[in-house]
Amino acid sequence: MSLKKRGASLLVGAGAITALVATSGTAHAADPVEPGGIDPSLTTINLLNINDFHGRIDTDGTGASGKAFACTVVETRAQLGEDSTALLSAGDNIGASPFTSASQEDLPTIQFLNTLGLEASAVGNHEFDRGFSDLTGRVSQAADFDLLGANVYERGTTTPALDEYSIVEVGGLKVGVVGAVTQQTPSLVSPQGVSGLDFGDPVEAVNRVAAQLKDGDATNGEADIVVAEYHEGATEGDDLTTLDAQVAAGGAFADIVNDTAGEVDAIFTGHTHKGYAWDAPAPDGGTRPIIQSNSYGDTLGQLQLGFDEETGEVTQYSATNVEVADPTDTCASNPTYASASAIVDEAVASAGELGKKVIGTVSDDITTAHNDGARDNRQRESTLGNLTADIWLDALNQPGRGGADIGIMNPGGLRDELLYEPTGDEEPGEVTYAEAASINPFANTLMTVDLTGAQVVTLLEQQWQPEGSSRPFLKLGLSDNVTYTYDPDAAAGSRISSVSIDGEPLDEGATYTIASGSFLIGGGDNFTVLAEGSNAKDTGLIDTDAFVNYFGARDEVSPDHRKQAVAITDQPSELTAGDEVSFTASGFDLTSLGSPTNSEVEVFVGDDSVGTFPITAGLIQGVPTRNGTADISFTVPEQATAPAGSAAADDGTASQVRLVASPSDTEVSFPVTITADEPTSTTTDPTTSTSDPTTSTSSDPSTSTSTSTSGTGTSTGTPTATSTSGTAPGTDDDVTGPVVETDDTTPGPGAGVVGSGLGLLLAAGAALAIAGARRTAGRRH
Repeated sequence: MSLKKRGASLLVGAGAITALVATSGTAHAADPVEPGGIDPSLTTINLLNINDFHGRIDTDGTGASGKAFACTVVETRAQLGEDSTALLSAGDNIGASPFTSASQEDLPTIQFLNTLGLEASAVGNHEFDRGFSDLTGRVSQAADFDLLGANVYERGTTTPALDEYSIVEVGGLKVGVVGAVTQQTPSLVSPQGVSGLDFGDPVEAVNRVAAQLKDGDATNGEADIVVAEYHEGATEGDDLTTLDAQVAAGGAFADIVNDTAGEVDAIFTGHTHKGYAWDAPAPDGGTRPIIQSNSYGDTLGQLQLGFDEETGEVTQYSATNVEVADPTDTCASNPTYASASAIVDEAVASAGELGKKVIGTVSDDITTAHNDGARDNRQRESTLGNLTADIWLDALNQPGRGGADIGIMNPGGLRDELLYEPTGDEEPGEVTYAEAASINPFANTLMTVDLTGAQVVTLLEQQWQPEGSSRPFLKLGLSDNVTYTYDPDAAAGSRISSVSIDGEPLDEGATYTIASGSFLIGGGDNFTVLAEGSNAKDTGLIDTDAFVNYFGARDEVSPDHRKQAVAITDQPSELTAGDEVSFTASGFDLTSLGSPTNSEVEVFVGDDSVGTFPITAGLIQGVPTRNGTADISFTVPEQATAPAGSAAADDGTASQVRLVASPSDTEVSFPVTITADEPTSTTTDPTTSTSDPTTSTSSDPSTSTSTSTSGTGTSTGTPTATSTSGTAPGTDDDVTGPVVETDDTTPGPGAGVVGSGLGLLLAAGAALAIAGARRTAGRRH
């Protein structure tokens, strides 16, 4: 039996006061034993616990997962004894749920847990997904179990906004269950939904309430045994597999282990979806259990406590996680199981009807990458993968969602296609709710995380999977504001050669907010850099809901056949005006259904088109495989500029090379630095000449330091600004001035030599002006 209670408003009967006074005070450390090993002289109570169930009454359209969980709970309770067993939870019972539960606002899940006898639960952050008023209204009214949040206060006060604890009678003992939620909740849900709340230190709140329950004062509640239900837990990390490592790492979990008061006999945790049953140090020496049971009802936490009636203390315990197994024949005859199973069947049937609802239309097929008639080629970019990344970005940029810069999607999360031709009773092009849910069946929540530009490059590098992976490459879907080039033959870690965001080169020192599902943001599929990002936030929005909302806001959605990543071999970073440049680009074509084969690519240096080149169709093997190759060769324009309006346009030495393929409009770009062509010979400023251009200082041609061979256009010797002899064209008159080399090879007297003082000055000045113009063209002023 559960006695609902807010704060200390419930008074226990006078007859219970005397018995409870003896149990007050700090709990003594207990000894761990094997399951079933509690000393028979002690009173044994059994606490079954779940965390992060997330509406998993159905994951495959049949309800098998929910029925397996129900059977495990029923059989475990029967083995341990109905009267001496209670079912509890550490929160996130609802929210982030699959289609069957989410499409019915999680009411089937609440009814399912009611039937299985859940008695008390900490609130998790997902209980606040629809706002505090929904939690205290619709959810609380539907739930037969207490929803506890000792560290949730009315804004600006220490007044509890939720029940802080619940007294649950188990095996003749009163068990005080104190609940607390992660202090990070406001950053994990819509801010508007919790705007009237403060979320305090969970350990401080648990300790405060536990002290009340053990102080011998019946007016503020008393309990024989106190357990804490924290919706907070141990963190991820390959080097954090032990309790000692977790405590050494610090943070919220270390605070729970180190600072939870001795009045608390056992600790249940959640939120981080990990599985453990550790013997944690107790404040007065010895140990006490701390448990988390994975997530989604995959395992069932089982805690047995041995209570000494004479001392009023827990002196023994066993803690383990029980694997959930398929239903047995014994379960079929159990009335609790039969009721829970019926709820699942009804929810599945209702979801099937809801799934027929048309949520939008497509103009053509939008699919994963195909290969030899088979879908889901995860090495290749796809119209569906990129669209999904667009949807995540759009969802997180809606009002109140916090905003993001880049959307990404893992290819393995796309489990079906959006086809124009109907698969059921719908009209051509119509998309149903069930189709949207079948593409995203995992019910991941959408999250954001901040990466530096350098980490974004690492993220793209990690598409090449670690050696030995079953798939050597996993192509991320990217929102349409991101393009990049890569060298498929480069060494690991240096394959990405350029990245553009919104048409501008990525800034490695800037911060970009990434939007994606919780699987990827957590570092799934070996994209570990995402787990290393900062300011990670769970929005509480289910991916399927975001998908549905996107289609509902548009009259029609069309496939985008632009490819966002192109391979370039010998990609240049510096160009010299007038030089020939050559490189090879490949991978212009998508292989999603309906994607065109590109036939040509136009190349631009800044705003200047430098040519259109044929694309040769065909598959190129490699990692990743790619289709369509073009050999590109052009002359760098003399006055190449950056595209008008771009940041590069402000710096005359910076520009971009852009490739635009037809007919798909695939476009990628990469930054380049353009250097002006230098003159092919050296001349000296004629103003430094020691000769008066109007007066010859020598009439002997043999004294000249430079001579011209008449009729050949070539000169011998070293050109100098102090030449003492020269011959005016067509005359034998001697002149002074510098020798100017030219490319003129036309026979004639004095070819290649400027033969008058005025001509010397004009030619030299022009040469200097041209050289100066080339050097300063496009330079920032």
